[in-house]
Amino acid sequence: PPPQCSEESKRRKNFWTALCSYDTIVKEEAATFAPIPQQPSIPVAGQVQLSASLGGMSQMEESARPYVLVCERIWLYRTLTAVAGFFGAFTYLLRGNVFCNAQTGNVVLMGMALGSGQWRHALYYLIPISAYIGGAFLSEILPTPVKRHLPMRWETMLIAIEIAAVLFLGLLPESAPVQISQVTINFIASMQYNTFRQSEGVSMATTFATNHIRQIGVGLAHELRRLRTGNTAHRKKLLTHFEILLFFFAGTVVGTVACNAYTYI
Repeated sequence: PPPQCSEESKRRKNFWTALCSYDTIVKEEAATFAPIPQQPSIPVAGQVQLSASLGGMSQMEESARPYVLVCERIWLYRTLTAVAGFFGAFTYLLRGNVFCNAQTGNVVLMGMALGSGQWRHALYYLIPISAYIGGAFLSEILPTPVKRHLPMRWETMLIAIEIAAVLFLGLLPESAPVQISQVTINFIASMQYNTFRQSEGVSMATTFATNHIRQIGVGLAHELRRLRTGNTAHRKKLLTHFEILLFFFAGTVVGTVACNAYTYI
């Protein structure tokens, strides 16, 4: 059997055990309430380098965005739409009281002439309608050979053609038949409508306002439907069509003022 411990040895053992336990508790509490070491500060040169790296990341994000061709940028569509509004005022006020940007009116007038038995007058509307068809045909055929054989895109050439057409119409004498202006605008409006179809991901028309009015109605319906969900993905398209409609309206106003001023000269 193990030797019996004396009372003195027991007291010494209990004393050292208590002392060790107290020392352990003190160390744990000291470690618990020890101050948090401060992080080393970044020197000024390091801060500049960090800012430069963040700036480089921002430039990389900018460069990662999809590139938009000039022929699809919104400022060009604003300009073309305003010019189309000007054409509408010009042909209606000074060139025969007709609208040449689209052909719905000519088709209606042709049907009315046929219904009234005015056969010769009805056949006349085949001229602007044929010009519109010819403009769409050429604008569909020419882009590929222009891109292959000329140092420019078809869109750039079309803008040059429109500028030349406007200069030609501006130099026509007042005594010239109004049909020349009507057919010319029919032709270039058709090519413009068929060529410039999409701006920065939004499909649109640049020669008349009906499509933009319809898209505004559709966008307002989406706005009401998604009012509670907080989804605003549709607003870009809605605001774009509203903006383009305003430019068409502004072009019409400017064209009306210019034509009225011309009549008083």
